[in-house]
Amino acid sequence: MIAVLQYNAGNSTSVLLALRRLGVDAVLTDNPELLASADKVIFPGVGQASSAMIYLRDRKLDEAIRTLQQPVLGICLGMQLMCSYNEEGKTTGLGIFSEAVQRFPPDGIVPHTGWNQVAQLTGPLFMNLPENSDVYFVHSYYVATSAYTVATCDYLLPFSAAIQKNNFYAVQFHPEKSGAIGQRILQNFLSL
Repeated sequence: MIAVLQYNAGNSTSVLLALRRLGVDAVLTDNPELLASADKVIFPGVGQASSAMIYLRDRKLDEAIRTLQQPVLGICLGMQLMCSYNEEGKTTGLGIFSEAVQRFPPDGIVPHTGWNQVAQLTGPLFMNLPENSDVYFVHSYYVATSAYTVATCDYLLPFSAAIQKNNFYAVQFHPEKSGAIGQRILQNFLSL
């Protein structure tokens, strides 16, 4: 069973539709026991960091997510909430990744919205994908490159397009809105 985390964030329906296009019926849930028993968990997200973390903490989902042993994929805000700290709302995150989420500098167009290339692709999410693949982004905050980085993007500055640690995978872009490349990334995740 594939579980999609239901919480105070936006893109759950588009993630479920993308999975359905791949022939996968997923369960939308905020039940910690159901998340723990799933084969894989997708942690989507469009929204505001502090209100999303309040929802997760109120329902003990923060503790549940940290203890998951199966593959977990964070998308956009889901990726940012997996980090230690987010400048948006001065929010303490889940701390799965010991990184801070920062706002893009004000000298460019923010949010970063639209198609952009990802490079330095490593790890199982990007298996059989060409370097400089185009994916779809919508975000005003970013995670700097680090030892966790498995894909990069350059918009105003280089940043982590994807990070990975143990069973936790996360992408800043939206694979569910990234056409054939995004479908391949979701298939790669489902094949873990």
